[in-house]
Amino acid sequence: ERPMTEPALDIQQLAHTFNRGTPYETTALGGVDLTLEPGDFVVVLGSNGSGKSTLLNAIAGSLMAESGRIRVDGTDVSRWPAHRRARLIGRVFQDPFGGTAADMTVLENLAIASTRGLRRGLGRALARARREELAEAVRRLGLGLENRLDTPMGLLSGGQRQALTLLMAMLVRPGLLLLDEHTAALDPRSAELLLRLTQTFVSAERLTTMMVTHSMPQAVRLGNRILIMHRGVVAFDLSGPQKRRARVEDLLARFEELRRSDMLDDPAADLLRRAYV
Repeated sequence: ERPMTEPALDIQQLAHTFNRGTPYETTALGGVDLTLEPGDFVVVLGSNGSGKSTLLNAIAGSLMAESGRIRVDGTDVSRWPAHRRARLIGRVFQDPFGGTAADMTVLENLAIASTRGLRRGLGRALARARREELAEAVRRLGLGLENRLDTPMGLLSGGQRQALTLLMAMLVRPGLLLLDEHTAALDPRSAELLLRLTQTFVSAERLTTMMVTHSMPQAVRLGNRILIMHRGVVAFDLSGPQKRRARVEDLLARFEELRRSDMLDDPAADLLRRAYV
């Protein structure tokens, strides 16, 4: 029997390099160690190319990392394909039109999501009792979509689809919820609505969550922990009082530290490169 203190996510020395052996070789993940406890809500910040999206892809299995170990709720999923990991991991992407089937109805999309990882047919999933359960789940969104269960998903707005995608990711309560800039493509009003739903659902279900964002105000507002990634590693990990006291200005100061560090490193790197030309 597993101990009660089993981490929700345990990553050890996760590493991956793109274009290895070419002039374009890039270290995307440089040996990341990371542990999330059950119920943690971690917001991941970082500039373009810092490794934050690569980290989520490696956890979800859409990228098979070259080395390292990933455990979700005590299960080693390091070599599992993405579809197998989907039994343990829910994910919402940036594109509100990418996480659902446009030609299928709201109910059909929900039914498929509710059987993720299970061997059940769609007909069974759409039984009357199940339809009522799904309608009640949709009612929790507060968008009136429980009255549009038979509407093709493609006729809904981006904000409505993204709200439903969030719900779909949580129908089979995942061991880990991954949110990959899930508000970035939405207008401000829809983004704010989705953030409130995210906060409400994650808190109510005590879901262990990782949310990648470029928004520092979101990072300050949400979650109990902030990770700042830089050049494929976790450069800063703010939790406890540090997270509770964090303001946008504090995060900007951390990024300025990283920028200055890069400026100091670059001349030395240039000297080394010239020495070997």
